[in-house]
Amino acid sequence: MSTTPVIEVERLNLKYGDFHAVRDLSFEVRPGELYALLGTNGAGKTSTLETVEGHRVPTSGTVRVFGQSPRDRKAVRPRMGIMLQDSGFSPDLTVRESVGLIGGLTRRDDDVDRVVDLVGLNHRAGTLVGQLSGGEKRRLDFATAVYGTPELIFLDEPTTGLDIQSRDDLWDAVDRLRENGSTVVLTTHYLEEAQQRADRIGLMHKGVFHREGTVAELTRTLPAVITFTPSATAPALPLPVAAAADGSVRVETFHLQKDLHLLLAWAQDHAVELRDLSAGPTRLDDVFRAIES
Repeated sequence: MSTTPVIEVERLNLKYGDFHAVRDLSFEVRPGELYALLGTNGAGKTSTLETVEGHRVPTSGTVRVFGQSPRDRKAVRPRMGIMLQDSGFSPDLTVRESVGLIGGLTRRDDDVDRVVDLVGLNHRAGTLVGQLSGGEKRRLDFATAVYGTPELIFLDEPTTGLDIQSRDDLWDAVDRLRENGSTVVLTTHYLEEAQQRADRIGLMHKGVFHREGTVAELTRTLPAVITFTPSATAPALPLPVAAAADGSVRVETFHLQKDLHLLLAWAQDHAVELRDLSAGPTRLDDVFRAIES
């Protein structure tokens, strides 16, 4: 597989009048990876993606997709699949007709029935779009994005409105696409999906990258947490803690295993019950909250 980045963004700036939406943003997406672009409300991620997809002209900076300007639709668009939050299909077309119409516009070759089956809509292929449920419409959005197995796929909130089984089916399909070499850019408010599936994550806040890296790299920037409630007669604790009004205590540590072992040994030695004991590493949502605070 080529090591040349699929997406290259260098010092991107986007302004709307006096509002500076994106400031000197630089990042790249490598072939075959799943890159999650996440951000707080108003962070600038939508404007960034619209520029990368070729829908918006940057105020300044350079954006390249497959080494080309994304505005060169003839060169770039056939290699790119985009799943928007709402694709606005005609309610008077059937599922099969919608996939065929949008698929044909991509100038990629595929079998409509294969794609309809891929997203689990084969039993609804002859149904009008206007009669689909919200979750079925999301699957239709996904179908038109992956028609022809594009090299680069943008997934914007892909699992909104899907039940658990439909979410699992969608991610299974994404896994198969990646096995065939597709690169995926994800935006989602379901942070657990990004934590479980992204190779790298870019966290945007107020138009700039607050942090970028793997999940492990991002979560290592904050301490793990141990919480419990000691008995009222417990001796002095072996670790610095922050006490809450309800009697529980909180330990923040960058050495979770070592400090948890120390705490449990102390409790055993002093016959102290640690009620409601909870211990775990930092999660991506903790990192996300930290950039909002």
